[in-house]
Amino acid sequence: MNLQQMTDTLKKNPGFGNVGMILTHNGVVRATSRDGRPVSGIEIRVNWDRLQHIIAESRRREGILDVLVELAEENRFLPVGADVMMLVVAGDIREHVFETLQDTLNAIKATVTSKTEYFTCEEKP
Repeated sequence: MNLQQMTDTLKKNPGFGNVGMILTHNGVVRATSRDGRPVSGIEIRVNWDRLQHIIAESRRREGILDVLVELAEENRFLPVGADVMMLVVAGDIREHVFETLQDTLNAIKATVTSKTEYFTCEEKP
């Protein structure tokens, strides 16, 4: 995963002259779960068909030039600090880009990815 390469890809798009904003998200493994327990790492699973559907929907939104998503390898232990997901949205104005990034990220988290957390008191796989 490389945000700079993803951004460079967007800049090669013939419609890039209409872009006023590129917004990125870089999700990483946090050292604590949402409930505060210490985490040593995670594994993710991905519904790739659903991901492609969400990306296609996001690309059709008003003012959006492109949406790119990269996810970490499935079923591999990802330690604290490891990159899990990179999401890049390019569009005309910030209202369109912010809303699309947030909606796309929420849809991916809710319907595309699932994770197993490994807590510091547990052995990693």
